Order: sequence, then structure tokens, then C-alpha cells
Amino acid sequence: MTQPGVYWLQQILNALQLGSIYALIALGYSMVYGILTMINFAHGDVFMVGAFICFLAATLLKLPFVLTLLITMTASAGLGVLIERLAYKPLRNAPRVSAIITALGVGLFLENLTLAFYPYPQHVPPLLHNVTWQLGGVALSSLQLIVISLSLTLMLVLDYVVRRTPVGVAMRAISWDKTSVPLMGVPVNLIISITFAIGAGLAGAAGTMYSLAYPVIDPYMGIMVGWKAFIAAVVGGIGTIRGAVIGAFILGGVEIMVVALLPSTYRDLVVFSLLLTLIVIRPHGILGSPRVQKV
Repeated sequence: MTQPGVYWLQQILNALQLGSIYALIALGYSMVYGILTMINFAHGDVFMVGAFICFLAATLLKLPFVLTLLITMTASAGLGVLIERLAYKPLRNAPRVSAIITALGVGLFLENLTLAFYPYPQHVPPLLHNVTWQLGGVALSSLQLIVISLSLTLMLVLDYVVRRTPVGVAMRAISWDKTSVPLMGVPVNLIISITFAIGAGLAGAAGTMYSLAYPVIDPYMGIMVGWKAFIAAVVGGIGTIRGAVIGAFILGGVEIMVVALLPSTYRDLVVFSLLLTLIVIRPHGILGSPRVQKV
């Protein structure tokens, strides 16, 4: 019989793995909102496309894990830039509802385009040799270590880029004042495209790791995963990088603990109830703050 302490340590490890994947997707939502104050509802479907790019690289090209990851991130980043240039850029000065409707339309387009080629769920072959160690009764797999460590590495790199590089300074400046920044010589269109590329690239990385951890994928997988990553961004404080990460790990922990304590059918109920409760108690999220506009 499994000891309670060992059981909960195992659940914490599972929560870290799930939270790491949510965090990579939530960062894309948070970055785009921070700069354009819009919700890219197609972002979950970019994650889905990343998973299918990983599937194609693994089955057709039979590439190893590192090359598959790099190709998936690059292709997803290119898709993010293409969506921004074709769908969102013409609507920057349009009413906000127009951008929301367009984002939903882009998501439906990606889902149905993928569905036309792959109408049934696909199984992603293992790209890594998975080894499991028993540490005091806790099962620790090499796949879990790779997912968690690689996700944390990408998060730290993003945090460094945003806080320490000229591109990051430009991102934060645009987030603060989109009107004055162009007068200072900042290439706003380029920075916005870079932001979409980074967010979509991270979603592609999440799609690759999700495909390895949960190897059955389908064209509609991005809907629920995308919504949960969006919830994570809102819980942590949408528009903040570190808030999105904190919210993702909280959400991953809540999901795993609900399944451990209650029937699995209660999982989504608790997750969405968490969002509603937090919005009432703290509308701007854990690390978020209201935007003050001088008039």
C-alpha cells in the first residue's frame, strides 16, 4: 500500500509536469495582452498545430527530439507572425470586438484545416527513451525531468529577454505607452511581430512536450488546453510574465489534486470555479495591477 507522503509527492511531480506545459502556453497569452491589450484566442490552436508539426517531424522525417523541437518552435513562430500580419495588424485601430471575433475565426480555421488532413486522433511515436527511477517509492521518469527542466529553461530565457535585452525594453515600452514609443524610434511593428513569434514558439515547444507526455493528439486538443492556459494567465495576472508562470503551476496543481481527491469529472468544474472566484476577489490576478491612464 502506498504511503500518503509518497502518494502526494508523486502528485506534486505530476502537477509540475502539467503546470510546465500550461506555463509555456500561458506566456503567449500574457505577452500579447501586455502589448496589444487583446486576447489571442487562436493561441491554443497554435499549440495544437505545434503538436501536429511534432507528429509530422517524428513520423515522416523521423527526426530526433532536439531537431523536432527546433523545427516545431520555428514553424510555430512563423505561424504566429503570419497570423499577426494577416489577421490582427489590419484591426489594431478597429473596435476590440473585431479582433476577438477574428481570433476566434483564426482558431476555427486552424482546427478545420488540421481536421481536413487528420480527421482522427494521431499517436506520436516516442522521441526519447523514457527511463523511470524509484526514489523512496516516488516514480520519477526521465521524460518528466526533461519536460520540467526544459520548460523552466525556456521561461528563464524569456524572463532574461524581457528584462535585460533591447527587445525586451522595447516590449515593455510599447506595453506602457504605444503612442509615444514610435516617436522615440522604436520599430513597433517589428517588436509586435517578435512578440507573436516568441509566444507562438513557446506554444510550439509546449505542443512538442505535450505530445511526448500525452502522445495522443487531435485537431480539437487546443480548445480546452488553450482555455486552461488562458485561465492560468488570468489567475497569475494577465500581462505579466511571472504571473502567467505562477498561475500555470497553480492551475496544474489544482487539476492534479482534484483528480487525486475527487472523481475526474469534477476537474474542469473546479478549474473554472477557481477563475470565477479569483475574478471576484482579485480581478487583476495574483501579480496583476490595474492600468492607470492619465487624462
